[in-house]
Amino acid sequence: MEAQAQGLLETEPLQGRDEDAIASADFSSMLSEEEKEELKAELVQLEDEITTLRQVLSAKERHLVEIKQKLGMSLMNELKQNFSRGWHDVQTTTAYKKTHETLSHAGQKATAAFSNVGTAISKKFGDMRYSIRHSISMPAMRRK
Repeated sequence: MEAQAQGLLETEPLQGRDEDAIASADFSSMLSEEEKEELKAELVQLEDEITTLRQVLSAKERHLVEIKQKLGMSLMNELKQNFSRGWHDVQTTTAYKKTHETLSHAGQKATAAFSNVGTAISKKFGDMRYSIRHSISMPAMRRK
């Protein structure tokens, strides 16, 4: 007997087809006329409350916009402030600091390497210039 009772009391959540069956079921025949009238009255009251809440929210949003305009706060200013705040938050993270430090160090190394390459190239050009001048001036000396 208990096994049959267990089967009637399912603890699993409703499946899609179960919800569809419940939604299409007509429970109005199970309600008395008095219960139907009470539910209809409650429905009307809830719809009125929802309408009122939407109107109040709309009025508060308009008031918010007016206050922001008086304070000189525009959408662009808010975006800038949010971006600045977010960027500051990023810069204060440990990951950002470590990455910044690593990239800065790598940049210094790259700068030094380019400087060394530049110095070497300059030296080579200087040597070549000296070599060219020297080779040009040698035959002239011999002719004299």
